[in-house]
Amino acid sequence: MHTPVSRRWAGARLLGAFALAASGTLSPMHAAQAQFRVEISGVGATQIPIAIGKFRDEARSPQALSGIVKADLERSGLFKSLDASADRLDETGRPPLADWRGKGADALLAGSVTPLADGRFDVRYHLWDVLKGQDLGGLSLVVPAGDLRQAAHRIADDIFEKLTGDKGVFATRIAYVSKVGPRHTLMIADADGEGAQAPLSSAQPIISPAWSPDGKQLAYVSFEGGKAVVVTQDVSTGRRRVVAGFKGTNSAPAWSPDGKQLVVTLSRDGGSQLYVVGADGEGARRLTQTSAIDTEATWSPDGSTIYFVSDRGGSPQIYRVPSAGGSAQRVTFSGGYNISPALSPDGRWLSYVGQTDGGAYRVHLMELASGNVKAITDGRDDESPSFAPNSKQIIYATRAQGKDVLVITSLDGRVKAKLPSPAADLREPVWGPQAPALKR
Repeated sequence: MHTPVSRRWAGARLLGAFALAASGTLSPMHAAQAQFRVEISGVGATQIPIAIGKFRDEARSPQALSGIVKADLERSGLFKSLDASADRLDETGRPPLADWRGKGADALLAGSVTPLADGRFDVRYHLWDVLKGQDLGGLSLVVPAGDLRQAAHRIADDIFEKLTGDKGVFATRIAYVSKVGPRHTLMIADADGEGAQAPLSSAQPIISPAWSPDGKQLAYVSFEGGKAVVVTQDVSTGRRRVVAGFKGTNSAPAWSPDGKQLVVTLSRDGGSQLYVVGADGEGARRLTQTSAIDTEATWSPDGSTIYFVSDRGGSPQIYRVPSAGGSAQRVTFSGGYNISPALSPDGRWLSYVGQTDGGAYRVHLMELASGNVKAITDGRDDESPSFAPNSKQIIYATRAQGKDVLVITSLDGRVKAKLPSPAADLREPVWGPQAPALKR
């Protein structure tokens, strides 16, 4: 894995130096064998003990829904599951809550998955607060076999919200770049790394993927046509549009919160500067006017401010500028090298990659209101942080056992879930938006 120095920051300066051949290929999105094995380390400060029984008729389903829900909740670090698989539980009756209280459970989950005559499945679940003896309700979904994993993620999200008060993100998606030999593939997967699909594969680099706010498009930098251009792609149809193909290099796209604009880095007028361009590629407007490198921009959740990286002070640091234009202000002051800013959707946190005194590159977290900063990872080559849509976790890339892997961490750094793939190097993860609410 290249360090952030060579791949991310120097990439803005050297983007035009790649020797390119137009050998990329575009095919319809297809399923890919990601072969993830999620490795969880650490636990949260407090954990909710939840008893999870096998769903009735689960053996007749191609997916073990109770196991998927269990894995989702455990991966958050906030839950400790108690095995209730030997008990005959389902969502239709009231279980003996006093017995489960005696077994140390705070909550109890039961459900069913029933095959229907048309090939679909009727999925139901029910949740009880064991300590309070309270019925917390449940969900009922009818889904095709191919959506059973998503149904399980939706159940886990519902449980997470009922028991913690925060929205779950198990039904969301991530995007990242997979590299096998010379082949680069843009991937989309569930938040647990499963169900991976490949909307684009190319012999040339694919970098800087970014989700649109509605989750329907990805923007990224493609080198297929002989130079770096910014492309948007509809994730369902595969339709692509070049939104920044100016002379020089075009890089580092980020969507505005309303999805109508992107901020990109262009060198069309000399140097690498920030421009705002319409989502249709029209109306490019220069945002910064310096002789420095300005790149890796990202919007604040309210759209009023753009955070970016610049070496205008002599070394890469993070700055912010009004999205309508104006003077930039420096944001990071701890450490001499800070890049790759990401804003939490709730507007409270700034995450970035900073170089430590020992020369390691680690993900840092800044509370914007106080300016307090702490490193939340412990690797040497950590990069590309991206917040979950509930602002409670960050996904990033790092190096482990000779491979580039993805890791999801809690904001305090205590709980980490590693998503390695033995067949590929995984880079530049970005977390998609919150899944639409279920109809109840």
